[in-house]
Amino acid sequence: MNEAPTKPAVIRMYAAREEIYPREAKGRYASLRWACVWITQLVFYGLPWMNWNGRQAVLFDLGARKFYIFGMVLWPQDFIYLAALLIIAAYLLFLVTAIAGRVWCGFACPQTVYTEIFMWIERKIEGARSARIRLDRQPWTADKLARKTAKHLAWGAVALFTGFSFVAYFAPVRSLLANIGAFALGPWEWFWIGFYAFATYGNAGWLREQVCKYMCPYARFQSAMFDKDTLIVTYDQERGEPRGPINPKATAEEAKKKGDCIDCNMCVQVCPTGIDIRKGLQYECIGCAACVDACNGVMDKIDLPRGLIRYSTDNAMDNKWSAKRIGQRILRTRVLIYTGLLVLIVAGFGTALALRTPLKVDVIRDRGSMGREVGDGLIENVYRLQIMNTAEEGHSFRIKVSGLDSVRLATPDQTVLDGASTRAVPVRVQVDRGAAAKGSNQIEFEITAVDDPSLTVREKAVFIVPK
Repeated sequence: MNEAPTKPAVIRMYAAREEIYPREAKGRYASLRWACVWITQLVFYGLPWMNWNGRQAVLFDLGARKFYIFGMVLWPQDFIYLAALLIIAAYLLFLVTAIAGRVWCGFACPQTVYTEIFMWIERKIEGARSARIRLDRQPWTADKLARKTAKHLAWGAVALFTGFSFVAYFAPVRSLLANIGAFALGPWEWFWIGFYAFATYGNAGWLREQVCKYMCPYARFQSAMFDKDTLIVTYDQERGEPRGPINPKATAEEAKKKGDCIDCNMCVQVCPTGIDIRKGLQYECIGCAACVDACNGVMDKIDLPRGLIRYSTDNAMDNKWSAKRIGQRILRTRVLIYTGLLVLIVAGFGTALALRTPLKVDVIRDRGSMGREVGDGLIENVYRLQIMNTAEEGHSFRIKVSGLDSVRLATPDQTVLDGASTRAVPVRVQVDRGAAAKGSNQIEFEITAVDDPSLTVREKAVFIVPK
């Protein structure tokens, strides 16, 4: 008797996303998160509108290859400062992560900030969590269409303003605004405003927790920076289990056997990534502490102590350490190494900026003429001095040359440069015949600001005497 063929097993490599409807959390950490939203967005949206010495305070002018950061003007040659700044940011992230886990993700990361803004808009238009669930499940009506349209229009407005603000760091904001009104933007400006707006709208409006769970690499390697003394959001298993709803008919003996967790699932409902913190630390947890606020609110209502879910460490949970003992464990080897490296890098960065001379000079020889004889027994070499005035004030600069007997300039010894500008100055240097050996001879150019003698740069060069 032949058996019916069995169907091959189907293994799904991708699970469809389940819609998450986070409940609004209220409490100390929610207030702190909104404070971070306000601070970061006031800085991001406001900086392009600030003026400094008659220009935009922060402007990365890629076309002119100048970065204006308040009173400082950086050029491509100053790329080392950007590299140092990125290193400082990386070590600061390592230090904060070693101490307090993913607080950056939970409070100040742009993905968290814009998701918080977009969810606030969603709540204002579609209602609280239960209202949003009902709205999504009901068939399309005029009211549903109006609410959904209003929500996406509001999201789009925030996203477009965010894209505009991003481009305003690379193009003067007032000119950018005028060009938008006149439909005179260039293709790259339209592209970047649209691209950044689309990324903001997609990430904060649609992808949300998927960015944190699947796209952000930080969630994947965070464990390398954690140890048993790192502060994380934890659930007190010993105190909370066995969990169960409140039974008003339970005897005192039965009540003692039950844990403090009443299994209300509020911690799950407020979680932006949809996890259950009671299952232990998970890579999806961004450390936002929304579950802490929710649980503390429930504990207040049922007259039980706060802290069933709280910031703590693995060692503190295992050994029942007090908050004081947790604080004493902050200054451990890993943290001290990160702190020491960070202090050294910041000190070096600050010193380099303080000693930075706003005058740069490159000496370029005329390759077409290595050295030539001119009238009256003179040897002449031709150079091009690429003088860069990175200060915002214009200066008149005096050029001197030294290093050989009778060496002198055969061209004007002064040139004027405006603030934040560069100029190629051709100079001819002459030496009496016999005053220098044949072949290569070392000379030195000195460029000094006439009104500020401390602003001086010396550059070596080679003077060629024909053989």
